[in-house]
Amino acid sequence: MRAAASVGGAGGYGLGHRRDWRFWLLLAALLAILAALFAPRIVQTGTVRDVLVVIDVTGSMNVRDALSEGRPATRLAAAKGAARDILAGLPCGSRFGLAIFTERRSFLLFEPAEVCGNFAAIAGSIDALDWRMAWEGDSYVGRGVHSGIDLAAGLKADLIFMTDGHEAPPLPGGALPSFDGKPGEVAGLLVGIGGADPSPIPKFDQDGREVGFYEEQDVPQENRMGPPPEDAASRAGWNPRNAPWGGEAATGTEHLSAMREEHLRALAAQTGLGFVALGAGGGLLAAVEADTRPRPVEMRVDTAAIPAALALFCLALLFGLGATTSRRPDRLPTR
Repeated sequence: MRAAASVGGAGGYGLGHRRDWRFWLLLAALLAILAALFAPRIVQTGTVRDVLVVIDVTGSMNVRDALSEGRPATRLAAAKGAARDILAGLPCGSRFGLAIFTERRSFLLFEPAEVCGNFAAIAGSIDALDWRMAWEGDSYVGRGVHSGIDLAAGLKADLIFMTDGHEAPPLPGGALPSFDGKPGEVAGLLVGIGGADPSPIPKFDQDGREVGFYEEQDVPQENRMGPPPEDAASRAGWNPRNAPWGGEAATGTEHLSAMREEHLRALAAQTGLGFVALGAGGGLLAAVEADTRPRPVEMRVDTAAIPAALALFCLALLFGLGATTSRRPDRLPTR
C-alpha cells in the first residue's frame, strides 16, 4: 500500500506540474489579449509622396518591343504595368493621380487620391487605359510634358511622365519647344519606354482591327511648319516662293519607332525632371524615390498587433505542447 501510495503521489505531482505550465500559458495569453484590447496608438512621423502619373497613349505606344511581367508586350502595356508597380510601392497616405497624353497635351483623368483607401479603383483605372483614348494622331511629346508639369503644379504633386519620346510629326529642325516654366519647380521623372532599335508601328482600321504597319508614305517624314531649314536652297526643285522646302517629298524613317532616349534626356534637362529607362538596372521605384519629393506626415501606429501576436504564440504553444505530452489512459484490466 505504501508503494502504491508513493507511485500515486509521484503521478499526482507530475499531473499538477503539467497543470501549472498550462495555467501560466493561459494566463499569459489572457493578459496579452487584454493588452491588445487596450493597446495605445503611437504617433510617428513618416513620409509619403504625391504623384501625377501621365501615360502616353499615342500610336507608337502600340509597338511591341517592351516587356510586361517578363513577357513581350506593347509599350502601353509596359507603361500600365509600371504605373501599377508605382501604385503598389507607395506607402499609405500617399496620393496617386492619373492622366493621359495625346496630341500635344496631358489630360487629367482624376486628381491624386489616397492610395490605400482607393487602391482597387486606381488600379482598375490604370488597367482600363487604351490607345483608343487618343483623339488625334499627332504626338508632340515635348508640349505634352510641359502640359503635364502645369497639371502637376496645379495639383501640388510631382510628375511621372511615361512615354517613348517619339515626336510625330518630327520637331522643326529638331529643336525643343520653348519652356515657360522654371526648371525644377515641379519635381518628377520622365520614364522612357521601348527598345533602342527602330520597330514598325502597328496600323489599325476604323474598327480598331490591326491591318499591318505604317509605311514611309503614311507618316510625315519632316515637319514643314514655320520657316524652312538652312539647307533648303540646296534641295532639288527649291523655289523661294513656290517650293521653299524643295520640290521633292521628304524621306526618312519616322514610320519606324524606338525609344528616343537622347530627346527625353534633353527634355529632362530643360524642365529639371529626372530620367530613367524602364527596365534599367537602377530600377523604377528607386528612381521615383530619388526624383520625387517626400512629404512628412504624422501617422498613428496601432500597437495592438504586438500583444495579439504574443497571445497567439502562447495559445499555439499551449495546444502544441499539450498534444505532444498527452498520453492515452491505461486500459482497464479485463476479467
